[in-house]
Amino acid sequence: MNYQIHPTAIVDEGAEIGEGSRIWHWVHVCGGAKIGKGVSLGQNVFVGNKAVIGDHCKIQNNISVYDNVTLEEGVFCGPSMVFTNVYNPRALIERKNEYRDTLVKKGATLGANCTIVCGVTIGCFAFIAAGAVVTRNVPDFALMTGVPARQTGWMSAYGERLELPLVGKGETVCPHTGTTYYAQDGICTMQVRDSVTQ
Repeated sequence: MNYQIHPTAIVDEGAEIGEGSRIWHWVHVCGGAKIGKGVSLGQNVFVGNKAVIGDHCKIQNNISVYDNVTLEEGVFCGPSMVFTNVYNPRALIERKNEYRDTLVKKGATLGANCTIVCGVTIGCFAFIAAGAVVTRNVPDFALMTGVPARQTGWMSAYGERLELPLVGKGETVCPHTGTTYYAQDGICTMQVRDSVTQ
């Protein structure tokens, strides 16, 4: 075994866990879960059978990563944030065949106590503020705040707010990395070496 499991954690047979991952107190990982390398699962985390967690994700305390939730590489999930997988749940109606897929792309941050309503895609390096409620797709690098969440700015891959317009065209440079970011028509891209990527 090339990962760490606290004695109080339960990891069901069949779960795939990558090298160097750490599973802390009172975690439950179901047998069908796929967890990448270098992942940290904080206290009281639940990971469902059809959940996928990419390399180097950090899942803080008191989070359930339910079936049909996929986290790409380097996603940060703040304490007690919430995923869902049924849009209109009822205790008296079985809806397991109605799960909606949720995708959180590379490098995104989901702030403490935010809620991600199922069926949405969170873009690369997007930043969901603490307590926000996301009900629709989020663009790459977008800063989302409020209930329901609205875009109020742009964030760099480094995690700093960018001085870019939400409407119109502009460009700026991240002072920490020297990376150039461009915004146009509600889309933000960053220049990587000699090419522009989303």
